[in-house]
Amino acid sequence: MRFITKTTLSRAVLAVSALMVLAGCGLVKPVQPWEKGTLARPEMTFEGDKLDAKFTEHIYGSKEGASGGAGVGGGGCGCN
Repeated sequence: MRFITKTTLSRAVLAVSALMVLAGCGLVKPVQPWEKGTLARPEMTFEGDKLDAKFTEHIYGSKEGASGGAGVGGGGCGCN
């Protein structure tokens, strides 16, 4: 009688989950041409409102004492 070890079981679970993820990727449909207009609207961007984004960057620069680098962590006084 052969017993299944934890390593063998974890490898089997990993292999099955990888296969399920790959099979799920095949079900994703491409964006249709009539849906691209909805996705291109300004509300669908990360910033949304350009005026609000500029205001947020201004406040960030005022608090940190530095400007730029809004998309990258770090900078400023370094007191994290």
